Amino acid sequence: MSPMDQQTPPAGASERRAAIIGNVNQKPGKCGPFVMAADTLEGNKVVDPAGDELGTIDHIMLDIVGGRIAYAVLAMGGFLGIGEKLHALPWSALTLDTRRKCFVLGVEKERLKASPGFDKEHWPTMANSEWATSIHEYYGISPYWEKDGYDPWA
Repeated sequence: MSPMDQQTPPAGASERRAAIIGNVNQKPGKCGPFVMAADTLEGNKVVDPAGDELGTIDHIMLDIVGGRIAYAVLAMGGFLGIGEKLHALPWSALTLDTRRKCFVLGVEKERLKASPGFDKEHWPTMANSEWATSIHEYYGISPYWEKDGYDPWA
């Protein structure tokens, strides 16, 4: 990737953010890639560093009080939604690739398969600080709330 491919964040953006690679030139009257409707990202493919498909973005989870994206929920496996395993991915673990129109997760497929997952009928308590910290640790990402001393559970 050339230095021109990695986008510098807008002024004031946090260091812990989802990265964007590819064409980031905004066309007049269009959204993205810096501000996008969450539902336009749902259904987007997620690939590993080798380009192998891991699954699709099923949900985007918001930290309402903090005004941040907390997680992307990845749907993996199954057929027509049956037998899918869901995985909460820290938002900053993803890179938006505008050329391939997908997200890249810096984790190999086998590590993702072994990650703490859940099914659509048994979601974890995402507002639990221990669960949230463990998910960030699993993916080697600093929790998004630590940098500025924000405590979503205060």
